[in-house]
Amino acid sequence: MLKYLYAVTICGIMCCTLSGQSGGINSPFSRFGIGDLVDVNPIYLRQMGGTNASYADNYHINHVNPASLPFLRATSFDIGLAAKYRTLSDDANTTKGWSGKLEYLSLAFPLRNPLNEVFDREVRDLRFGMSFSLLPVSRVSYLISNDASDEELGEFSRDFRGSGGTYKVQWGNGVKYKHFYGGINLGYVFGKINYERNLEFEDLNTFDIRFSNNYSMRGFQYNIGLIYQLVLNEEKATDDSNVSIQAINFGVYGNSATSLSIDYEELFINEFGASFTGSVTDTLSFESGIQRSGMLPGQLGIGMTYFKGSSLSLSLNYVLTRWSQYENEANPETLSDTYKLSFGGFYRPNVKSFKYRNRVFYRFGGYIGKDPISIDNNQLSTYGATMGFGLPFVYQRKISHINLGFEVGRRSVGTILRETFVKLGVGLTFNDDEWFIKRKYN
Repeated sequence: MLKYLYAVTICGIMCCTLSGQSGGINSPFSRFGIGDLVDVNPIYLRQMGGTNASYADNYHINHVNPASLPFLRATSFDIGLAAKYRTLSDDANTTKGWSGKLEYLSLAFPLRNPLNEVFDREVRDLRFGMSFSLLPVSRVSYLISNDASDEELGEFSRDFRGSGGTYKVQWGNGVKYKHFYGGINLGYVFGKINYERNLEFEDLNTFDIRFSNNYSMRGFQYNIGLIYQLVLNEEKATDDSNVSIQAINFGVYGNSATSLSIDYEELFINEFGASFTGSVTDTLSFESGIQRSGMLPGQLGIGMTYFKGSSLSLSLNYVLTRWSQYENEANPETLSDTYKLSFGGFYRPNVKSFKYRNRVFYRFGGYIGKDPISIDNNQLSTYGATMGFGLPFVYQRKISHINLGFEVGRRSVGTILRETFVKLGVGLTFNDDEWFIKRKYN
């Protein structure tokens, strides 16, 4: 158990360190709201289009719907990493580039070890699961410049810059009774975002104008989930343990709008001269410790998943987020409600086969939806296709998985601005079935 706690601590420090960096990408979309929203799903669910409302299995963490936690039959420690290659273009310009991040850390476990049921020869109707996660929520990283000239002022440039992001620490709990599963996630959202606007003149005898505002936000957020599992061949599977269980999961999760506390800081300066000749700074105004409030939107996700044992899964998912409820007194703006309709699944030829390729998860999916940004009354639309592989491996005599995923998609606001991207994801899931085991003999 201690080795996992050490791993969580070390990776948590790494995640906080990496999250403080810009990510190496210039995204004008991150200027709006709290920035570019990070995909909330673990890597293996991203491979299946993000079908998170009803999907649950025995060895992977679904930290979006807490009702999935009682499905776990072993402790799971999940690390997600992702890289993105993006082409951003409008009618006149095109930019390309890579970015990468440590995406999330999650640790989840059943509160009663399933091996105890085997030792005690007892099947319980009640099961419990718990999780801890460190998750990014949004990222801000952009630099927009344009050059201009004036007969009196000469040549000058305007720069618009943004950096920072928001994150969430989450604690989840779930309970199962017979075929009903329920759970709740409690999260603390925090982060800092910085915006800058600079007006720089080529003439060294002219003052450059610099304006920046920073705000830190924090608040508590919750998420409630439910899953009902309908077993289609329950009687047959009970009589014969070799029969694969066929079931349909019906899932729902959501939360109402939640409030934020915001600390705001504003700086407005004139700067005369250049760095290599020495510069003089004149602070025109500076205000800090300004208290503001805000609101994060409510969300609702629903879905259904068909399982045929551990060989086949097919899911359909719909998520609605009320970004029209978003408020930020430090940086007021209007956003639009969003939706994401997705489908996906996996095929696994034969989990008991001696051939490795037959034990691999072959995952697939796709999605369409809307983002909260609107430009000239055109809302940002998005769509994509996903695929991936779940590669089992043995770690300390336990079966664990490497999840490799690919995603190809596009975001666009009519013909004004277009982003085409390819995402690569790697998820490492380590499983251990010896936690909370009740020893019969010392």
